[in-house]
Amino acid sequence: MPERIKAINSFLSKHGWGKAERNLLAADASFRNYDRLKLGNQRAVLMNAPPPMENVRPFILIAKHLEKLGFSTPHIMAEDVEAGFLLLEDFGDNTFTKHLANGGNEEELYQLAIDVLIELHKLPTEQAIPKSLPYYDDDKLLTEVGLLPDWYMPAIFGKPTPKEARDEYIKLWKKLLPVARNVPETMVLRDYHVDNLMTIAGRSGTKSCGLLDFQDGIHGAVTYDVMSLLEDARRDISTEIIAEMRNRYLKAFSDMDIKAFDDSWAVLGAMRHCKVIGIFTRLCVRDKKPVYLEHIPRLWRLLDVSFENPVLSEIKEWIDCYIPENARKIPNV
Repeated sequence: MPERIKAINSFLSKHGWGKAERNLLAADASFRNYDRLKLGNQRAVLMNAPPPMENVRPFILIAKHLEKLGFSTPHIMAEDVEAGFLLLEDFGDNTFTKHLANGGNEEELYQLAIDVLIELHKLPTEQAIPKSLPYYDDDKLLTEVGLLPDWYMPAIFGKPTPKEARDEYIKLWKKLLPVARNVPETMVLRDYHVDNLMTIAGRSGTKSCGLLDFQDGIHGAVTYDVMSLLEDARRDISTEIIAEMRNRYLKAFSDMDIKAFDDSWAVLGAMRHCKVIGIFTRLCVRDKKPVYLEHIPRLWRLLDVSFENPVLSEIKEWIDCYIPENARKIPNV
């Protein structure tokens, strides 16, 4: 029996779940996977996050912090930090994505998601952010946008991106970082979109929204999660819903500088879309997970929307020069 399976069985036995029925619940673009456990009428979820590729400590930090603030994160029932195992509360199967696929009320679901962000962002910064949460610093942001020239462009053009072109690209983004940060700061959940949000029966208000996949949370701009929700890499959202939710959010913050908010959204949105185009390409080339490539055309459309803001004019010129429209496609890899 492989050592990892032995370790899982030992962890479950230690915490009273050794005889539970176990079925794969989900796997994602990381090395983590999740099993649903059934033991009589009891339910739980096993997070299997094998070190050194994964680290459960950030998940524990943020889950406990958000739970303390009154938000609905899966309660941690047991943990083995060194081995990378967590036993979690089972929120069920009702993701926002599932509701939307089954004809759920799109407006109400997005309103709930926005209201969660409003509630979190209304908290004083020092209350909203765990003390040890890392900052979304220049190095991290610039490393992320570098995934476009480092992975997508070589996959499209069949050769490495010229160093001088990449250096110019990074220099242009660096100039925009003050624009991205010219808004209040909070805890950024980072992958805040309908795949990672759930409805929880028996809870009301924002507590009825279950939060998942927040372990990459970080200290950053309030615009990031609003943008992540409404410029979804995996789902088309109407301009009407986007405008309505933007206005709903801004109505809750009457002192917000709206131009600064919109400029920050545009910069962070463009950075995220460039990053994700690179990530989805890397998942195919390096990790043999081609399923994510289907979203690349949507990401280019979202990037075009970001480029409508003139603050991004120089980055748009770089993209137009080095990645012409006929190269903005799914890589043939």
